[in-house]
Amino acid sequence: MITSQLRGRGSKPIPITKIAKVFLQNPHKLTPISPPIQSHQNPCAPLSHTQNPLWVLQSCDHSTQSSKFPEYEMPSVTWGVVQGRKERLVSRVIICDYLKSIGIVPDELENLELPSTVEVMRERVEFLQKLGLSIDDINEYPLMLGCSVRKNMIPVLAYLEKIGIQRSKLGEFVKNYPQVLHASVVVELVPVIKFLRGLDVEKLDIGYVLQKYPELLGYKLEGTMSTSVAYLVSIGVTPRDIGPMVTQYPYLLGMRVGTVIKPFVDYLVSLGLPKKILARMLEKRAYLLGYDLEETIKPNVDCLVAFGIRREALASIVAQYPQILGQPLKAKMSSQQFFFSMKLKIDPEGFARVIEKMPQIVSLHQHVIMKPVEFLLGRGIPSEDVAKMVVKCPQLVALRVELMKNSYYFFKSEMGRPVKELVEFPEYFTYSLESRIKPRYQRLQSKGIRCSLKWFLNCSDQRFEERLQGEYIETEISGPSFCMGGKLELPGVGNEMVSDGEDESDDEILYRRTVSL
Repeated sequence: MITSQLRGRGSKPIPITKIAKVFLQNPHKLTPISPPIQSHQNPCAPLSHTQNPLWVLQSCDHSTQSSKFPEYEMPSVTWGVVQGRKERLVSRVIICDYLKSIGIVPDELENLELPSTVEVMRERVEFLQKLGLSIDDINEYPLMLGCSVRKNMIPVLAYLEKIGIQRSKLGEFVKNYPQVLHASVVVELVPVIKFLRGLDVEKLDIGYVLQKYPELLGYKLEGTMSTSVAYLVSIGVTPRDIGPMVTQYPYLLGMRVGTVIKPFVDYLVSLGLPKKILARMLEKRAYLLGYDLEETIKPNVDCLVAFGIRREALASIVAQYPQILGQPLKAKMSSQQFFFSMKLKIDPEGFARVIEKMPQIVSLHQHVIMKPVEFLLGRGIPSEDVAKMVVKCPQLVALRVELMKNSYYFFKSEMGRPVKELVEFPEYFTYSLESRIKPRYQRLQSKGIRCSLKWFLNCSDQRFEERLQGEYIETEISGPSFCMGGKLELPGVGNEMVSDGEDESDDEILYRRTVSL
């Protein structure tokens, strides 16, 4: 009720706008109409009698009680007075005028319950500004002004600081996810943190995860988060790896299984990639789930095929270099194909075979590629032969020249072999000089055996010993073919592999071919 000093003669009330003007000039004229109402207990600290948020503000002399709460400056009033309909209209007009005067657009606050006095709203704005938010930030989400400083803001911010978000970064956190100010600490925030800890997300990583993806605090546990985890485990992801995956890429918890994760998995499986290998890939690179299937992954796969990559090689390419699915592939492939044609004299078909064997080349800098090529040309090897060497063993272009020099000088000075053997078996440069080439060559010398580079290098230790004990050297034609990073495939023997391990599945064979997992 408005005091009689603000009424005209008779029973006709003065217009609202005039009342607002009078009140702005005489804020102390507003008097209480009811006894103080006891408030619910504040989640941060008990309120003193003078701090009861339902007391009527009769003057502006009540200073902030910041000494009792050194962490944050506390307001003198957090809710307002008990008002009638007219008083509420007056307060809303006054508050909206205040917000407009400081640059805040109050349009979205039309259906929001506002505090009863402009002083309370001013304290909310100043509190947010001290936190680091600008007027523009508040305009991005003006509904945050409906949050009480005592009842909403301080409890939430105190809890965020407790779980590992530095105080200096709280303002940035609120900018990125202002809806957190509406949350209940006990009902909404605490259960999410317990859920993350249950996934084996380290306690020290909780703050990092939330800063990276603050929207996690708004998800329901029984919804998207639980189903995404359950589906990943169902395709073979190890449960103990879920925590590190979430830490690396927390966005996966907000992905719907039916519309995002499952279509991604189904498509890669359709390319020939086993689920077991896909699970291992996701454990190491959870961010792969963030690649858009329709806009990025499928166009990139089509691009590979358009550049001459055989469909049966797609699974191997993805397993070796999963990042190829998310790159601007058409531009990179075009650039590298032109470079290989002009500088290395490798035609498009040869370039496609190079990518099949080493897809990382699409991202390799051209000056890096040229260093080993120039080394080989400098040894007197014709450019045509260098091109053949690169197509046969693309790993050459990623080797360190210093190591190539050491292996080459041993080949020439100690082994005394013709350069044409390097052209026939360029994989020689990919083997360790100290741990494989020298020891095996010395064994051959001690037994007086003369053989090709492929015969004594491209086999497991066990197979090498068997060959040394044999009474003859098997023909070179049916010898094992080189497969960088994987096993040795014998022509004419189906899927039989030669390796230290003899009982691995096809999935494990494919996984061992990955270069960077």
